[in-house]
Amino acid sequence: MNISNDFVECCRKFVELDSTPANGTVEIAAFAAELCRKAGLHVEVQSEAHNGVEQANVIARPMALRPQRELLLQTHLDTADPGAYGLWTKTGANPYNASIFTEKDGEVLYGLGAADTKLDFLCKLRAIAETKGTWRLPPVLVGTFGEELGMPGAVKLIRKKQIAVEMALVGEPTNMKLVGAGKGFAAVEIEIPFSEEEKEYRAQHDLSDGSSTQSRIFIGKSAHSSSPQFGDSAIAKMLDYLTKLPDGLVVMEIEGGTSFNTIPGSAVLEIDMVGGLRETIGTKIGKILAAVHRVEEEFKKCPDPQFTPAEPTMNIGLVRTFEDFVKFSGCCRMPPTVTHETYEGWMASLRAACESVGGIFRITEYKQPFRTSNEHDLARICRATLKSIGLDSAPTAQSVANEANVFNRFGIACLVIGPGQGVGNSHAPNEHVRIEQLHEATRFYRGVLERVCL
Repeated sequence: MNISNDFVECCRKFVELDSTPANGTVEIAAFAAELCRKAGLHVEVQSEAHNGVEQANVIARPMALRPQRELLLQTHLDTADPGAYGLWTKTGANPYNASIFTEKDGEVLYGLGAADTKLDFLCKLRAIAETKGTWRLPPVLVGTFGEELGMPGAVKLIRKKQIAVEMALVGEPTNMKLVGAGKGFAAVEIEIPFSEEEKEYRAQHDLSDGSSTQSRIFIGKSAHSSSPQFGDSAIAKMLDYLTKLPDGLVVMEIEGGTSFNTIPGSAVLEIDMVGGLRETIGTKIGKILAAVHRVEEEFKKCPDPQFTPAEPTMNIGLVRTFEDFVKFSGCCRMPPTVTHETYEGWMASLRAACESVGGIFRITEYKQPFRTSNEHDLARICRATLKSIGLDSAPTAQSVANEANVFNRFGIACLVIGPGQGVGNSHAPNEHVRIEQLHEATRFYRGVLERVCL
């Protein structure tokens, strides 16, 4: 295939290739490398086994040797898990069946990764292939793995010194809006132990003839944790109910949510009304929840009006009951107004509350927030390019974390942009993108290359 002549067919093929976390990016990286070579680029494939799955980064540039300086054009090639196939009604119950429909906004391509963000890689490749001239600042096109796994592909790219960049355009579905700031992200796990008395009672409970429990289901509304205003946490409702119950009750089961990174839509609490236990997990949860609420009050001191919501947010997205403990998983999102010292203070406060009841607190992932000045040369050029092709050039901000959070930590000025709608489309059945917006993205990248790199 030729990226310019067969662009839509290349898009179809990209969607058809499974690059979910369970399958990895090796296959799509090989196809991407083939397209890059046909476009005249020199390609390196950077491979690694991550969590037992083979993964790969693709690095492509116009010359064989890495130059002293280059402009990074990055896109992640992996996608989220598609969820229930039956919900993909536009693709015949197959999320990998790239399907095109003519709608009121023109032709629309449906399929997993159409917006987030595989096809953005092809837009960037096509722009490089169609840019003619001598490279003053050569571009380097990179397709990374693991955006859904904490972005280890982006980290590997930097630590292995595979690129020499000071500026980067990072792919993310922004509806071709220019994003110059992003919230940071911390993934948190908390384990709260049952007391010995509770464990003994729970073990004997099902063996007792007269044992009985009461269960209650809590219903909320699911949403991505970056947009909590669109959700309603069932776990928050459940914990509020639990902390209002009398002391001494036995928690038999406490379950809720499907992902630490999602506002939970349902939760279930099962309790035994026996009463009289000296120390219960319900009391411990109440103490930790009080610490969470104190930290959330501190959030109000760090608003950033560029974001919606403006303040930092915290989400408890997943609760599971084990034999000896209950495990909570969640995340915290912080705008650039939150300093690293402030963040560490909040986490220390939560850790102290957990340890005071014998619990375990761990941070499993952290990405600091970023902001690139609107007056940065790349920002000014991107705004001028968007305006020249008739698109909105006003800079904005985004609550989701992405590779820009990683690159910025290493001193790289980052801007985020890409075709497709994020909220309500990415990570959802019937993910889609307008084909005309893919062409707009190509024109934008080509315009930036002409202004920055030639």
